Amino acid sequence: MQDIPFEQAIPAAWYGAELASLEDQWLGHLSQDDVTELETAARGCLALGLEMPRITAEDFLLPGLGRRLALLRATLLHGIGFGVLRGLPVAQYSREMAATIFFGIGAHFGHARSQNAEGHLLGHVRDLGLTSDDKNVRIYQTAERQSFHTDSCDIVGLLCLMDAMEGGETLLVSAVTVFNEILRLRPDLLPYLFEPLATDRRGEVDKGQKPYFRIPVFNWYQGYLSTIYQRQYIDSAQRFPDAPRLTARHIEALDLYDELANDPRLCLRMQLRPGDMQFVYNHTLLHDRTDFRDHPNPTDRRHLLRLWLSSPGDRPLPDCFAERFGSVEIGNRGGIQVSGTQLHAPLD
Repeated sequence: MQDIPFEQAIPAAWYGAELASLEDQWLGHLSQDDVTELETAARGCLALGLEMPRITAEDFLLPGLGRRLALLRATLLHGIGFGVLRGLPVAQYSREMAATIFFGIGAHFGHARSQNAEGHLLGHVRDLGLTSDDKNVRIYQTAERQSFHTDSCDIVGLLCLMDAMEGGETLLVSAVTVFNEILRLRPDLLPYLFEPLATDRRGEVDKGQKPYFRIPVFNWYQGYLSTIYQRQYIDSAQRFPDAPRLTARHIEALDLYDELANDPRLCLRMQLRPGDMQFVYNHTLLHDRTDFRDHPNPTDRRHLLRLWLSSPGDRPLPDCFAERFGSVEIGNRGGIQVSGTQLHAPLD
């Protein structure tokens, strides 16, 4: 059993009700000079014939905006854990241009990681007409309400190309604040969240792997409190006979975690607009999305591009994360690895 730490008084321990009125701490606007710099860098990469997976920060030079991105990266890793950049005129761009700009910005935060068994370094978040009742479907492929969760990487980035006709709000919550609240309200339940729990891989299983991985929800390691969480996949892992069983106390602890994550005092809601880029640090925050109703015209339907990034200089993670992240090597961890998969960045 891990040691359970003391209350965490760090910048990532915020309350959404307070941050909602402090947009200047997390919302930044791109100037015309910023946009011009991004377009110039992207055109340079395209002119050289650089495929997106090969683009690095050195290829995607941003003499002015790069300094702001460095500050935002520090905010992700050491501050409140998220930020939004607004003002990219995506309606004016081809899909290739928008994706190249987004991938180039991502290269200033870290290295892109595979987001599925098909090796996609550039993800597409949209409704494919699927349902999470199919245990091999991941919820981002549906229009359903998600639940607060982390992704399998250090930083997740989203670029909104089109928003939904109705719904589809983004929600964020500090897992650090959730920990502090459980410590205050029900410290007797915390040990159950520091035990390894089984989480469903949803069919994306490499040779030699079990169809689930086992990592505690909370991990205290070398002075850092880190989280990894997806309640729906914890529940669905119980379908496997050899998965460790959830006891009544585990379920009580998980239910309290969910209740706190959804508490309006704790969580922060925002609506991403076309051209918004959101970056979230997975080890201290969880993200969610409300259900949505899409436009009838297929070309107008909700569509976000996504990056999973491994960030050099990030915090250490305990060895148990390797079961999901493939490695705990800083700057070279995270993503979904399946043998024989070719990494690529599809535009559709």
